[in-house]
Amino acid sequence: MTLLTAGPNSCAVTGATGYVGRCIISSLQASGWKMTPWSRRADGNGVRFRLGEEVSASSLEGMRALVHCAYDFDATSWDDISAINIRGSANLLRAAHTAGVERIVVISSASAFPGCRSLYGRAKLEIEQLARGVGAVTIRPGLVWGKELGGVFHGLVKRASASRVIPLVAGGSQLQYMLHEADLSTFVLRALDGGVAVTDPVLLAHDTGWTLRQLIDSLAIARGRRPIFVSVPWRAAWLGLRSLELCGVPTPFRSDSLLGLVYQNQLPDWTLARELHAACRPFDAQSTVA
Repeated sequence: MTLLTAGPNSCAVTGATGYVGRCIISSLQASGWKMTPWSRRADGNGVRFRLGEEVSASSLEGMRALVHCAYDFDATSWDDISAINIRGSANLLRAAHTAGVERIVVISSASAFPGCRSLYGRAKLEIEQLARGVGAVTIRPGLVWGKELGGVFHGLVKRASASRVIPLVAGGSQLQYMLHEADLSTFVLRALDGGVAVTDPVLLAHDTGWTLRQLIDSLAIARGRRPIFVSVPWRAAWLGLRSLELCGVPTPFRSDSLLGLVYQNQLPDWTLARELHAACRPFDAQSTVA
């Protein structure tokens, strides 16, 4: 692991090549922070970092802040998820705490809530406990959207743009709570500046839910398209995805993600976000058109 020169306003960001990591880095740089990207494919301006490997406290010495966005989706069994994502996060947070990093922000997920069924949500819950142990601010973002088009949202835009007939699990009735990339970055900046003094996870998104069908339909209409939706039984879809995964065949959507989509948090709690006056704009499909 390469150590880069740190400074009084320096921040390391794991998962720097992902959609959320890129958005946070860009926003914090514009606010005067010196950003150090940590990723598996680091260039000369970053640090090579892979979840699950050991992290030395010396690699974070002099850093004022850390934003932990990284998650390895290649790990699919619980044993691998625990070894890579949970213990990997423990290694990182322990090193940051030992190095005296002043502010730590951990990006969790709205999929993490008591009783969640997906392995991803369960792993994020475990990571949240680790974050609480080092006094970190934990954010559970909704579905992050914006003009940059990355992550899960990019997949929705591609589907809305390229397909005439669109299959939807259970008719696409699952609710999504939307979080603009700029609003996420603004909240992270507040946390790093000391304006968020909580260790309980903050569910961050606009509190108006959009069904998956409404989302894709609005994105398609904004692009001059009128899709036809076909409902697919979720159990059949899950079984097909899982069978392909067990055979080692790559799939466009993970069976665990489908499980998380079906078994959603039915009672999202916005109390903490409101107490913190977290501003989240409503979703606007038209604003995502280049």
